[in-house]
Amino acid sequence: MILRPLRILWVITRYRLDTLLPLERFPWWLRLVFQWSPLKVVPLGQHSRGERLRLSLEALGPIFVKFGQMLSTRRDLFPDDIANELKRLQDQVPPFPGEQAEALIESQLGITLQEAFAEFSREPLASASIAQVHAAVLPTGEEVVVKVIRPGIEKVMRQDMSLLYLLARTLQRLPEARRLHPVEVVRDYEVTLFDELDLTKEAANTSQLKRNFANSPLLYVPAIHWELTRHRVMVQERIHGVPVADIDALKAQNTDMRRLAERGVEIFFTQVFRDNFFHADMHPGNIFVSRETPKDPQYIAIDCGIVGSLTREDQDYLARNLLAFFHQDYYEVAALHIESGWVAEDTRANEFAAAVRTVCEPILEKPLKDISFGQVLLGLFQTARRFNMEVQPQLVLLQKTLLNIEGLGRQLYPDLDLWATAKPFLERWMKERAGIGGMWESFKRQAPELTRQLPELPVLAHQALTQHERRSRHLGQQAETLDKLQRQLSRQSNRVRRTRLGLGLIALALAWQPLSHWMGQQSLPILLAAGIGAVLVLWN
Repeated sequence: MILRPLRILWVITRYRLDTLLPLERFPWWLRLVFQWSPLKVVPLGQHSRGERLRLSLEALGPIFVKFGQMLSTRRDLFPDDIANELKRLQDQVPPFPGEQAEALIESQLGITLQEAFAEFSREPLASASIAQVHAAVLPTGEEVVVKVIRPGIEKVMRQDMSLLYLLARTLQRLPEARRLHPVEVVRDYEVTLFDELDLTKEAANTSQLKRNFANSPLLYVPAIHWELTRHRVMVQERIHGVPVADIDALKAQNTDMRRLAERGVEIFFTQVFRDNFFHADMHPGNIFVSRETPKDPQYIAIDCGIVGSLTREDQDYLARNLLAFFHQDYYEVAALHIESGWVAEDTRANEFAAAVRTVCEPILEKPLKDISFGQVLLGLFQTARRFNMEVQPQLVLLQKTLLNIEGLGRQLYPDLDLWATAKPFLERWMKERAGIGGMWESFKRQAPELTRQLPELPVLAHQALTQHERRSRHLGQQAETLDKLQRQLSRQSNRVRRTRLGLGLIALALAWQPLSHWMGQQSLPILLAAGIGAVLVLWN
């Protein structure tokens, strides 16, 4: 465990990542620490700052490469030299030897490469953080790609996850970070990351996504060859599209860039709201564009190892929140956050609405090129800190996907109006969800379960009536017991009063002789006062 932090520190030192920090924004004492840091004695070398960042992420392993892939879609946050180097992490990670890939494929399939394929290329087509892809031809003549998991990668990933858990538990102790649920976020990330190591899960996700968009002009998903797919090996139909990040090639074939960008947004919202099954790793290395119809462009999606879904409640709240944003109804946004429990129940809706308005009003009704979701999220996090907003771990994957979509849209068509593209879709979805059609679809989903339970209804009704009768009998027995107890308490109270009266009469009788003698010797005012006192005592 201790070796991994030392390696991370060594990589940071070797590639002088301290030079990438914006020291001018740090406090004076922290700037002083870096000014006299022993890292200063390590030479920068011949690599540019972008190359040093990319090489360090590659050296640190898949979790860091995944982080770099996400950053590569946010060209608005980095200078071009850094963004161009991070882009290479999408499919140009250094490969492992082809001999290891061949041995792993044969051990997984249980047959030789010659039996499985008519042709197999030892040189990989592409290499990513967790797996690499080789071209092959089936005995039938069909072109395919063979995806192979990197050997020994699971051990490194578990070490990195242990470090992330340690960091998350440390942050959990800070009141400011506790609302971010760092441990839950890391746990969700661990599940999705390790799911990528099982290629049968990716194959199942791919088949589901292909079914969802069958015969769709929006998205094409290549087919899986299940007979040659195992936990560490997957064989899939080969596609020949244009990488979505190759803007020059897209323009060279006269692709309608505006329509392409709008369809990207439509695909995202269709996956999230219509299908509740969305591709959650949509960096440009996993997205291609068909060459066949550039004026009516169609996306091609690969690498479905990470997918996401939401509960029906989260779908509803998300759609209603987005529509409220589009309509600039910030009070509705505040009310929905309070209703869903994302902020405390005692939060004043009008104050929260005013804070959200301050963050969001400047960005609405602007083209995408003028909007930075990074700045918006930063402003919303500041608002969250003020109102103790709870970060929902189940939405983190969706937020990451939305950032990828924004980065992709910014590259394809900077003038894209995200709000105008998404608003009609959400309004139509909400209308269908709440209308007659939505009710009918809900009934059809529940009909098989209702049909199954229908023969059991007489038995269930008899059981319910029996339970009701037992409950009524039990309540009657309780009422009778309480009545008896009340009568006993009443009798006991009367007995106590009679005892007190008897004792008082006995005491009066015993004291009458000296008392009458005393009364004969007293004046009228004293006797009157004594009489009033006796009446008050008896009354009490």
